[in-house]
Amino acid sequence: MIRRALAPLLAALVLLTAAAQAAQAAGYRYWSFWDHDGGKWTYATQGPSTARPSDGDVQGFRFAVSEDSEDAAKPRGAAEFAVICARTPAQEDKKRVALVLDFGTPADAPSGETPPARRTACARVPTDATTAEALAAVAKPLRYDTNALLCAIAGYPEKGCGEQVSGAGEPTADGKSTASEKSAKEKGASDDNGPSLGLVAGGAVVAVLGAAALWQARRRRHA
Repeated sequence: MIRRALAPLLAALVLLTAAAQAAQAAGYRYWSFWDHDGGKWTYATQGPSTARPSDGDVQGFRFAVSEDSEDAAKPRGAAEFAVICARTPAQEDKKRVALVLDFGTPADAPSGETPPARRTACARVPTDATTAEALAAVAKPLRYDTNALLCAIAGYPEKGCGEQVSGAGEPTADGKSTASEKSAKEKGASDDNGPSLGLVAGGAVVAVLGAAALWQARRRRHA
């Protein structure tokens, strides 16, 4: 009797666990922005349209599918200012910014597109220029959405902009969620009165363990 009652509960637990893992695997396909300092990459605290790098700075962009800034893929390869800007001499009233452009992997590319090879560029721009202006000087065409989210560098990708994708790398069913909306969605999630999928799965685990313990206790009493 107990075993028959546990069977559907265990089946539901397996389905819930699989669904939770699928939800966690979803991410956003977008260009992330990075600063290179002390030999390592750190996620930029400003967007390229407001950041104003100094002469000698190294900054990077990486196209990938990521859940958030902690999960974001970093630009790959060497990132030395002296190497990238070796052939770009300094000029008065100008600054040089070394840029690393990593177009990502085929697995992260939108359907039907192939990422260009990683490349570097040295932008020589006015001293008050933003990173976006430095990028525009060496990697046109750029594409932005209506929320000023950077969608494409050097024309890649041809379409899409920060869309939410499933773990398989395909856009989600609604096709409307974007990286620029993500923080608002996360904030809204904390105000949701409904239980999360993880909480339901956790409750199922407790129920299974409790039923199993009760069954064992009854077996001992009747042994």
